[in-house]
Amino acid sequence: MRRIDFMVGEKDFNTLTAAQFMQEDVIYFSKSVKAQSIAAAITTGNFGSVPIVDSDLKPVGIVSEYDLLKAMRQGKNLSEISAAEIMSKPAVSVSVDTNSMDVMKVLEDKHLIRVPVVDHEGKLAGMLARRDLMKGYLQSQVPAKVWWM
Repeated sequence: MRRIDFMVGEKDFNTLTAAQFMQEDVIYFSKSVKAQSIAAAITTGNFGSVPIVDSDLKPVGIVSEYDLLKAMRQGKNLSEISAAEIMSKPAVSVSVDTNSMDVMKVLEDKHLIRVPVVDHEGKLAGMLARRDLMKGYLQSQVPAKVWWM
C-alpha cells in the first residue's frame, strides 16, 4: 500500500515528499541472485524493475525489464547470470525527504519509471513510480469530504 492512498483533502503537491508517495512493500534482491528469478518476480509482480541491495539493504543497482531483455538479446541464459552482471549501476535513488518536484526531475532526467527511496541511513525504504506521483497530484487536488453535512 502507498501512503498516498490515505491522503485526504487538498494539499500543496509541491510540498509532498517521496515518503508520502512511495510503496513500502518492496521486492528487492542481492547481487548474487540469478536473473531468471528477477525476471519471474518482475513478470508476476507486474512492475518494471527491482532494486539490488547490499547486505545493509543499501541500493547498489537496479535490474529493469530493459536490462533483462538486453541480456536475452545478447544470448545470455538468465538462469546462469547474476543480478550483478546485468544491473544498471550505480543505483539512482531519492531520499524519503525529497520533495515531489525534485523526484519528478530525477525521473525525467534519468528516464526512469521507478526509483528506490532511501532513509536517512541510505537503506531501502520503498519504491516510487511515476504513476504514484500522478495519483498523488490528483488526490492533492480533491477537497476533503465533509461527512457531517
